[in-house]
Amino acid sequence: QLHSDQDKGDGSLKYILSGDGAGTLFIIDEKTGDIHATRRIDREEKAFYTLRAQAINRRTLRPVEPESEFVIKIHDINDNEPTFPEEIYTASVPEMSVVGTSVVQVTATDADDPSYGNSARVIYSILQGQPYFSVEPETGIIRTALPNMNRENREQYQVVIQAKDMGGQMGGLSGTTTVNITLTDVNDNPPRFPQSTIHLRIPESSPVGTAIGSVKATDADTGKNAEVEYRIIDGDGTDMFDIVTQKDTQEGIITLRKPLDYETRRLYTLKVEAENTHVDPRFYYLGPFKDTTIVKISVEDVDEAPVFSRSSYLFEVHEDIELGTIIGTVMARDPDSASSPIRFSLDRHTDLDRIFNIHSGNGSIYTSKPLDREISQWHNLSVIAAEINNPKDTTRVPVYVRILDVNDNAPQFAVFYDTFVCENARAGQLIQTISAVDKDDPLGGQKFFFSLAAVNPNFTVQDNEDNTARILTRRNGFSRHEISTYLLPVVISDNDYPIQSSTGTLTIRVCACDSRGNMQSCNAEALLLPAGLSTGALVAILLCIIILLVIVVLFAALKRQRKKEPLILSKEDIRDNIVSYNDEGGGEEDTQAFDIGTLRNPAAIEDKKLRRDIIPETLFVPRRTPSAPDNTDVRDFINQRLKEHDTDPSAPPYDSLATYAYEGNDSIAESLSSLESGTTEGDQNYDYLREWGPRFNKLAEMYGGGESDKDAS
Repeated sequence: QLHSDQDKGDGSLKYILSGDGAGTLFIIDEKTGDIHATRRIDREEKAFYTLRAQAINRRTLRPVEPESEFVIKIHDINDNEPTFPEEIYTASVPEMSVVGTSVVQVTATDADDPSYGNSARVIYSILQGQPYFSVEPETGIIRTALPNMNRENREQYQVVIQAKDMGGQMGGLSGTTTVNITLTDVNDNPPRFPQSTIHLRIPESSPVGTAIGSVKATDADTGKNAEVEYRIIDGDGTDMFDIVTQKDTQEGIITLRKPLDYETRRLYTLKVEAENTHVDPRFYYLGPFKDTTIVKISVEDVDEAPVFSRSSYLFEVHEDIELGTIIGTVMARDPDSASSPIRFSLDRHTDLDRIFNIHSGNGSIYTSKPLDREISQWHNLSVIAAEINNPKDTTRVPVYVRILDVNDNAPQFAVFYDTFVCENARAGQLIQTISAVDKDDPLGGQKFFFSLAAVNPNFTVQDNEDNTARILTRRNGFSRHEISTYLLPVVISDNDYPIQSSTGTLTIRVCACDSRGNMQSCNAEALLLPAGLSTGALVAILLCIIILLVIVVLFAALKRQRKKEPLILSKEDIRDNIVSYNDEGGGEEDTQAFDIGTLRNPAAIEDKKLRRDIIPETLFVPRRTPSAPDNTDVRDFINQRLKEHDTDPSAPPYDSLATYAYEGNDSIAESLSSLESGTTEGDQNYDYLREWGPRFNKLAEMYGGGESDKDAS
């Protein structure tokens, strides 16, 4: 309450208020000076307010006293409960932790004045989560309350924490929060096989590397704490099988290391161990962190293909053996217990020439054609073995046949020798060095001997003993006029057994040489010719030859042009004559061969247009005929033209083909071929040929005359 000393109680003074919240939160009674709050005041919003008050004369509105300032301080009461910043907390703690292990700390705040009483003093307690966890009352730290909590038994826990002010006393306000606690995994469980014995099966034909089956040990832990490594630690199949750990599935895959044989062994026993790869030393006392199981693998019988005694065969044989000689034998057996008989055969793709054959029962390979090392030194065969009871199950083996050399080829000259001897040669002069080759390949290498087939008075052979020989002259001087060529037989022998030899003949020409022995001419007739012709004489001779050739060609051309044979040479020469013009029409699209417009418009025919199929001897001026009117029927036009040509003496008597683009009616004459007439049994009458016009008179005379003669006889 405000009161001025000048206030006499007569209502002449007026109190006014200004400052924080004046007129809104705080109001003043103008007459009495009492200050009132218009609503509830919250200290947590504002702890104090500064106001100014003054008394003025109501009539003059002048202050009667100076303005005074005062502060209104709000005293706190416990009207706010503690609150947590998170409604739900999430925390984790390793399983098997010791008692008192810190999990998480929660903190609540109270908006009340901590300096005024216990309104802001908070105490923490646990409402849910006992006896597993506890909370420190002053700090809010949550700790484990039980030892050896096992994640495998229970993994999730929900703890409710309460925060209460007034030091936790009665009447205090409180707030709660929820903490979800998860136990994290540690490696406190060893792997365990669900079965003490595991049975697996595998066919004996399985290739190396085949996965036989899998084993798996279970581990209650998770993540890396559950990782397991598998190994084979004992058993009678440690060298036959392997085990590989599959990381994603944590399984042990057993694979085949070596081929199996049912007939040799049918059962294998393995001892497989599974061990954790990450072991926590704190939990060694819970170990050992590994387990074992027995794996029994049964081998199943399969009808196997035959097995050869070797992976490959090599046979050596001389090329001169007789046909049918056995060069070697391959052996195979049926590995199955039934021991089925084996049938052998040759893959003919490896013996296209069918040089070899094989006995199907015992596998003996023999020759069916002669061998020749010089053609092929090696033969690579493929032998197929199949069971008689199961021919589809086959096995192949390579057979290499090496052909050994036999001295069956005689040596020959290495090259063709073009040998000459100078006319002025002296005795003992070297004219040629010769060598030889041999298709055979003896072990000691090639060795050739050279000699003459007979004693020669002109030449001799000197063996150099290095597979070469020298041809030497035995006399002085040679003459081309007497003998221009000498033939010298040379015998070449080898050194192998049996000795092979051949005779090669050297052709030695006698030539003119200069003083240095260089050949100049080897032609014996060259000495009989004159010294030579000049260039002008050679050109003149050549021109004469050309002129003669031109004259001959022209003469032949003129003779061919003048020569013209008639269609029928004489009356006695009666035969079928076929004249081929080799002129094929161009069809309906050939507008150059014939113009159909000519038939439609006969007036458009050009004058003096001659036939192109023959060359007439005399040019007759064709008679001009009046053109038919435009409306003339095509048939009438053709008949008119036919009649004109029949009476035209200038028309050549040759068969020709004229296309009128009109088929017309069938011919009353039918076929004129003498070939068809021979098929009829009765005699034919050719008198109708006379009725066809003058163009067929010749035929009428020939065939009609024949009829008369026949009747007369």
